[in-house]
Amino acid sequence: MADDKVMIIMTSGPDTPHRCATPFFFASLAVAMENEVVMFFTIDGTLLLKKGMAESVFPKDGGKPVSGFLQDAMDSGVEFLACTASMELHGLEQSDLIDGVKMVGGATMWQIAEECKTVLTF
Repeated sequence: MADDKVMIIMTSGPDTPHRCATPFFFASLAVAMENEVVMFFTIDGTLLLKKGMAESVFPKDGGKPVSGFLQDAMDSGVEFLACTASMELHGLEQSDLIDGVKMVGGATMWQIAEECKTVLTF
């Protein structure tokens, strides 16, 4: 088991904006603490990866959009994985997603989770 690997499973999406910034903030923080971080997006979390979507989701009235937190996490080196089943659920294709996202099956989530010292779910 890796002592420095963290997985964040993101199930929250645009319908629960108040839950959408913290996972990206925690991911960036974990990288700053020298952890390898993977975010696995499933259920409605996958919608945040759709081009233009994160720019329209605001966790706090008058605050910055989720896209700012997402970009900070991506810039810090967090790996973004989208669940193929949730992509299918929402009728999304790889071309609908922001750059830098890899599509993977559910078995990949389990494999990565077994390698991690910490798994968080939002």
